Formats: sequence, C-alpha cells, structure tokens
Amino acid sequence: MFVLGSGSPRRKELLAQIGVVPDAIRAPDIDETPLPAEAPRPYCIRMAREKVRAVVAAPDDVILCADTTVAVGRRILGKPEDEAEAAAFLRLLSGRRHRVITAMAVRRGETIRERDVVSHVRMKRLSEAEIAWYLSTGDWQGKAGGYGIQGPAGAFIPWISGSFTAIVGLPLAETAGLLDAVGHPVWRISQ
Repeated sequence: MFVLGSGSPRRKELLAQIGVVPDAIRAPDIDETPLPAEAPRPYCIRMAREKVRAVVAAPDDVILCADTTVAVGRRILGKPEDEAEAAAFLRLLSGRRHRVITAMAVRRGETIRERDVVSHVRMKRLSEAEIAWYLSTGDWQGKAGGYGIQGPAGAFIPWISGSFTAIVGLPLAETAGLLDAVGHPVWRISQ
C-alpha cells in the first residue's frame, strides 16, 4: 500500500502528474515549531523525517511525507496564521530573492530515505495594491511564505532557479527516485 502522509491537495495533484495515486492519505499531526536557532534547511529535513515517522502504517507500506519551507536568510516563513501575517510575509519577500526548500522522506518498514531540494525564487517588487489584491484571493492560506507560485502569485515571480514542482510542494524527479529506492517504482506497468 502507498500512503501519502500529507493533507496537501497540491502534493496529491503533483503525484497524479506522474501517475502515482495514493491508496491512503494520512496527514500526520506533529509539532512544527522550529527549534531555537534552527536553520531553515535542517528544520525542513527534520519536519519531513518527523512526519514520516508519525504516520501509522503496516510494515510493508510505503509512506511519503514532505515539508516545504520558505526562507529569507535564516528566517523561516511558515504558513501564515492570518491575513496580516500573510501581508507581512509578502512585504518581506517583495523585490527580493528567497529560498524554497522542500524535503521528502519515504519510509518502508524501518528504512527511511530522505532528499531535499533547494530552489531560489525572486519576487518582483509588490505595490500595496498588488498585496491587497493577492490577499483578497485567499490563495495565501495554507501556503508556506504566504504565497503559491502555481496560483495568482505566479504573476509576481519573474525568475526561479531550481525545481518548479519543489516550489509547489513536491519535486517529482527526486520523489520518483526515492520511491524507486524503496521498491515502489513510478514507472511500473499496471496489470
């Protein structure tokens, strides 16, 4: 059985692009508070690892979990709690480059394989009118850094370096490699 350990509809949609449909979806409930002085990349990797360990599954099940973190320097921008925090994130990101880190962890039995992908993103300088418009779409809700590149905020992103699917929430090439490494290849032919 293949279990997606995520409540993110974007991750489910991304997996569908490569023909992978989870047999079950079990979003883990863990504390996502960064440790004191924890840097963004180690934080993101730790979150993916803790999530995959928290999912209850049979010994031969394959579990996939991921975490996406937006970072400005050493500052971690999680999912905004409200519209005011989303606006603050957008003002911080406006006119700057930032990193989007997505870490994945795949577990089968006691074996855990991990991978992380760091992409760089530049957001154009935003006017207050653009910020207000974007906030009014509601697209910021539930998204690290307060925006989703695959939605209306894509109009604010003139440049990326890295993996587009990782910025959305799941780097497909690396995910396929992890699934293959635990004996659940994406490219097998269904009978």
